[in-house]
Amino acid sequence: MVALESVGLFRSLRPDEFSALRRIARERRIVAGQEIFREGDPGDGVYVLKEGLVEIAGLVGQGSRCVFSQVRPGEVFGEMAVVEHRPRSATATALEDSTVYFIPQAEMLYFIERSPRLAMNLLQEVSRRLRDFNRQYVDKILQTEQLAVVGRFARSIIHDLKNPLCIIGMAAELASLPNATPASRAQEQERIRRQVERISEMIGQILEFTQGIQAAVTLAPTDYGKFIQSVLAELRHDLEVKPVTLKLENEPPTVGLLLDPKRLRRVFFNLAHNASEAMPNGGKILLRFSRTATEIITEVEDTGPGIAPEIADKLFEPFATFGKSKGTGLGLSICKKIVEDHRGRIWARNEPGRGAVFAFALPLPRRG
Repeated sequence: MVALESVGLFRSLRPDEFSALRRIARERRIVAGQEIFREGDPGDGVYVLKEGLVEIAGLVGQGSRCVFSQVRPGEVFGEMAVVEHRPRSATATALEDSTVYFIPQAEMLYFIERSPRLAMNLLQEVSRRLRDFNRQYVDKILQTEQLAVVGRFARSIIHDLKNPLCIIGMAAELASLPNATPASRAQEQERIRRQVERISEMIGQILEFTQGIQAAVTLAPTDYGKFIQSVLAELRHDLEVKPVTLKLENEPPTVGLLLDPKRLRRVFFNLAHNASEAMPNGGKILLRFSRTATEIITEVEDTGPGIAPEIADKLFEPFATFGKSKGTGLGLSICKKIVEDHRGRIWARNEPGRGAVFAFALPLPRRG
């Protein structure tokens, strides 16, 4: 139990002022669970908690309830609405049987106008309350955002795993048919093995990206033409379950590049996956290749609606996503990292009257 004389806010009052304050301060008993004031009520006065425990809470964002603070004996609450002459911005509820001092608005303002020290004390109290609120609110927002990110990661991983798992299921079913030949069973088993390997690579790359661990990159001389042909065979199997066709506009160049085939393959799968998502009603994915004096350029074009202006300058940033119900926005960030690990560069553009084009350039080995 706290006496009014020991409340820090009023310690600067002169004896005659304090005597006047004691005459106007009204004690009120509040039972546990009872509201002292409600959000939107007029700011009719200031409260000081004599004994008990009071919770200050309000609605934020999309109507979610947020606890701003808990008031303990000797603390002031409800002062903001009085000073601002505005309705209450929160609801005060007794968490246990409590006693409060109530000081009406007009009398409180009278004391503030005549006591500079009281005005300063009140300003410090408001400042402290705002700092406490900001800290609690930021902590709550960060916790909510962390949970949301975890949820997006889970949805993204599940979504990414659907295609290889679907292929594994189809291959297992074909391999178990009574009339399946030894050759066809071996072929389906190989498809299953490749998809299991792909799942392992996907999870490893996501963990590598999100944990900030720089994995060792091993680049070895690789025939780019043969690499593309093997990737195309897997991509066509992957796209069988979607209303999307994959077409080569020209033959990939037969040239030796320094590659990590497993990691670079992920770039093609990510770009093809994004393109197919942009065309839920069907379309085409076009691959073409060109060569400069120093680079091999690969372009992946789709016949979808193109890149939304809202996301155009943030495409390769982590968590950048627009108009997608699934995914974390990590796919293109992973592509960028893989291409840059190959000492290359990646970019995107809209093709007028067509769709989106994602392109990346890989350096030709230096001679000599």
